[in-house]
Amino acid sequence: MKLPLEGIRIADLTAVWAGPYATRLLGDLGAEVIKVESPQHPDLLRALGFQPAGTPNAWNRAAYFNHNNRNKFGCALDLASDAGRETFLKLVPKCDIVIENFRADVLDTLRLGYEELKKVREDIILISMPGHGKDGPERDYVAYGTNVEQLAGLVSLSGYLDGPPQKSGISYGDPVAGTIAAGAAIMGLMARKRTGKGQYIELSQREGLTSLIGEQVLGYDISGQIPERLGNRHPFYAPHGCYPAAGDDRWITIACRDDDEFQVLCTLIDRPDLAIDDRFATSPARHANQDALDREISVWTRQHDREEIFELLAQNGVPAAPVWNYADLYSNEHLRARGFFEQVWHRDAGTWEMEHPVYRFTERPARIRMNAPAFAEHNDYVFRDLIGLSAEEVAQLEEAGVTARIPNMSSHQ
Repeated sequence: MKLPLEGIRIADLTAVWAGPYATRLLGDLGAEVIKVESPQHPDLLRALGFQPAGTPNAWNRAAYFNHNNRNKFGCALDLASDAGRETFLKLVPKCDIVIENFRADVLDTLRLGYEELKKVREDIILISMPGHGKDGPERDYVAYGTNVEQLAGLVSLSGYLDGPPQKSGISYGDPVAGTIAAGAAIMGLMARKRTGKGQYIELSQREGLTSLIGEQVLGYDISGQIPERLGNRHPFYAPHGCYPAAGDDRWITIACRDDDEFQVLCTLIDRPDLAIDDRFATSPARHANQDALDREISVWTRQHDREEIFELLAQNGVPAAPVWNYADLYSNEHLRARGFFEQVWHRDAGTWEMEHPVYRFTERPARIRMNAPAFAEHNDYVFRDLIGLSAEEVAQLEEAGVTARIPNMSSHQ
């Protein structure tokens, strides 16, 4: 049996996180993804490897790059040159999808917009992921995950009551946009199967993230009120927070959705008196007295291991979870039992473990079929086997700087 997207080929012009995450998801589903990088401006993530000075082929060792680009082939091609553009247009007929996350004007400047691609493959699907969309007064602004969260409105919701807005710990807009783009690609393929026609799909990364807080925007439209930041608290439930556990920087989250769960919690922490205390006996009373309630619960949580608390509360129907860091996840017994981590070998970066594709198909399990490509690792496959260029023609492209075997990393210094 084949994986769902086996037989689909994608020309991947994306870089950094949002776009490469989309194509990684599609590669996990079986698509053949060909990552096209510029010799003069390779993917920025290749420069974020934190390797000691002088490390051989450091651009192939960056964890960030290798994580986002598994299950992909890789080639180098300067699309800004006439020869590079012509070479890419020879690749497009071999592909079902072209995906890019350039600034809004770049693809048209390269003369590789949808109308140009249709000339060489009528049913091509082109997906563009500009940060702010292809039109509008802010279309030309540069977008990264570090600023899209703010512009999308997400950061305004995060933070404590008495503090400023807080950005998430990651650039959350990137994987959100990537996930949406992967879904859009699959919908484009479904539509083509039904109609026989390709199409142009444009999605704004910023709008994709705002769509996840749509209830907040709608709430403002209805009430005219901007809700306060809540930190770890909840508009209705109490207790609902993150509490210190025994040990250094160890935390446990606990939530009670109704009086019954709270009574169970009181019994488990050997504080039945809290359940009949006028300050905490009902959900509205608890919500009004959360500071005092959190202090009482913290006295107990500080005395116990977070995993012990988790087991005790979860087994008795009280929602709870320990706050795990990267090391905790890596050694987690549950994830290990499910085979969540898969070993990967890379010719320069060595052997490491990475999370398994999240899709679990009964007929043919998804897996990491290929490590992330070394720079230009598959030039010969793309240029000679797929496009049909001769060895002499590839050599001419190399001599002209249209392709290369080694990237120019000075552009990222």
